[in-house]
Amino acid sequence: MDTQPNNPLHGKTLEQIVTELQAHYGWEYMGTIIKIKCFIDTPSVKSSLKFLRRTPWARTKVETMYLKMLKQRR
Repeated sequence: MDTQPNNPLHGKTLEQIVTELQAHYGWEYMGTIIKIKCFIDTPSVKSSLKFLRRTPWARTKVETMYLKMLKQRR
């Protein structure tokens, strides 16, 4: 099995990513940056996960947002 020591997403679940983003930015900011209903209308981790698991383009945007957040923290 290949390890990915330089990949910050390796070992992170989508739930962890969404939870960290929400704690750092909040739903309102996330909904402003990524315009998807699950971030804007009655947001929750559960509804976000359901949508993101079925929508690859949205998941890619969330992962990109997470990577940018990690860069800012350094």
